[in-house]
Amino acid sequence: MTTLPVPFDPELAAALAVLTQYVQPTITLETLDALRDARTVLPAATNEELARDGALTISEHVAPGPDGDVPLLVCRPSGAATPLPVVYYMHGGGMMFGDARAGIDELLDFALELGLVLVSVDYRLAPEHPHPAPVEDCYAGLVWTAEHAAELGADAARLLVAGSSAGGGLAAALALMARDRGGPALVGQLLMCSMLDDRNDTTSAVQMAGLGVWDRTSNETGWTALLGEARGGPDVSPYAAPARATDLSGLPPAFIDVGSAETFRDEDVAYASRLWQAGGQAELHVWPGGFHGFDLMAPQAVLSQEAREARLRWLRRLLAG
Repeated sequence: MTTLPVPFDPELAAALAVLTQYVQPTITLETLDALRDARTVLPAATNEELARDGALTISEHVAPGPDGDVPLLVCRPSGAATPLPVVYYMHGGGMMFGDARAGIDELLDFALELGLVLVSVDYRLAPEHPHPAPVEDCYAGLVWTAEHAAELGADAARLLVAGSSAGGGLAAALALMARDRGGPALVGQLLMCSMLDDRNDTTSAVQMAGLGVWDRTSNETGWTALLGEARGGPDVSPYAAPARATDLSGLPPAFIDVGSAETFRDEDVAYASRLWQAGGQAELHVWPGGFHGFDLMAPQAVLSQEAREARLRWLRRLLAG
């Protein structure tokens, strides 16, 4: 039976019509280098720009990683009383793109509004650095952040992980790793449109093929870059693809959100359900008609604003507890 695609929210569909002139839904390994070159045309935000006229203090650090230093970008409200809760963030990019400065505007808003320290990690990218390099870099940075919280003006007892897309998958993996390795205690995990399942066979992956942003082919490309021939096979680590975890008990409370019109919808909904089944806490939002990363690409849309407010409310409740 043919599965019809979910329609996009009308306001987001209009934005997507413009975005598709620059962002294609389908990425292959053959087009990866050209896409990376195209993205370098856009300059990364400078420390001065991130500082927002001095409202934030920006610093750069390195954590000792498994194969060298792991760069960390730290953004802290200037002049705020210490210690502050800390959000440890992993950027998106399908495991193949991005850096610590990518996609952090919303988190900087939250840092100012709630009084948070934001730590963003510059992990190594696939396919040059396949699993476990990205997640091990992220874990090394997380351990360093917890150990150096005092010098960052942060409170290690109020530490949570956050990520979008591939970064959401890495954040979920860090929650599993911290639990299994007896690592830093986490108070929460903020998982936004997260890349969790290398099997790439859900209904939403099939029905949204060729549509929106980051379709089923792109997803296969990203997972193959990370896992090579192991992708979709029986021996994939849950630290690479958290949907593979057989035990989701003992994890910190999660906020999970995803668009209804995107590849990751069903795997993210399933992850929330499995957290509940394991006795955990999860708040789930499926944004009707949202394409992948809609809130980053069309931040002024009504649905994007609602998503932002829901995340902010969850963070406020979590950190007030």
